[in-house]
Amino acid sequence: MLKKTIICLLMMSVFVLAGCKKQEEKKDTLSEIKKRGELVVGVKYDSKPFGFVEDGKLQGYDIDIAHLIAKRILGNERLVRFVEVNSSDRISKLNSGEVDMVIATMTINPKRAEVVDFSLPYYYTGQAVMVRKGTAIKTVGDLNNRRVIIVLGTTSENNIRYLAPEVILQGYRTYQDGFQAFLDRRAEAMTSDDSILAGFVMDHPEFMILPQRYSQDGYGIAFRKEPQSASLKIEVNNAIGELRRKGHLNYLKGQWIPASSGNFKK
Repeated sequence: MLKKTIICLLMMSVFVLAGCKKQEEKKDTLSEIKKRGELVVGVKYDSKPFGFVEDGKLQGYDIDIAHLIAKRILGNERLVRFVEVNSSDRISKLNSGEVDMVIATMTINPKRAEVVDFSLPYYYTGQAVMVRKGTAIKTVGDLNNRRVIIVLGTTSENNIRYLAPEVILQGYRTYQDGFQAFLDRRAEAMTSDDSILAGFVMDHPEFMILPQRYSQDGYGIAFRKEPQSASLKIEVNNAIGELRRKGHLNYLKGQWIPASSGNFKK
């Protein structure tokens, strides 16, 4: 009996030590990025002017932010690899380990903060409504009993249901799919962040954005909600603070965000 007890204790010790060794071997995300020599970032490819493809080139406000963070972490802004995400899959791609962080027009809110960690806000926006010029829709209340396009996985749905309870919502997986439906006149309005809608209006002057804003939200960079993300989050927050102090965020805003979007200044 004593012999069996000793054997069991030895086996338990082996498992405990193995578990401790495994935990020690799991380095934090920042260390892994530096060891790899590449930052992997989830971004949108369909959200002009934040992340979009034009003439075969991926570009936009979020893309430039990623390059600046890569420069701070790795000393070279080119050491970044982009992975396409959308509003529906960006959190799952982050938490599966496919990307190190997500920079994809993600609004910071308490519900999302339960499953991911956020950086400091790097941009402020507000929800708006895009319509055709000459429409009878003048305010959010006019959306009741009308078809309105939203992108699934965004905060727009709950906001617009609260403001116009009788609205008829049509959800799409990507901004391009939603905008194509709007072009095809499958709905009378589209609601999203003002800066994203402004990207569509840039290319389609027959559309306009109603003047009201129905929220004031900050975009944050998302990290996996685990202890290994702590040092990466600190590094990115320091980068955002420095970019803001030195005026780089305002410069990027001037480069990418149309003045007509009415974005909030912080």
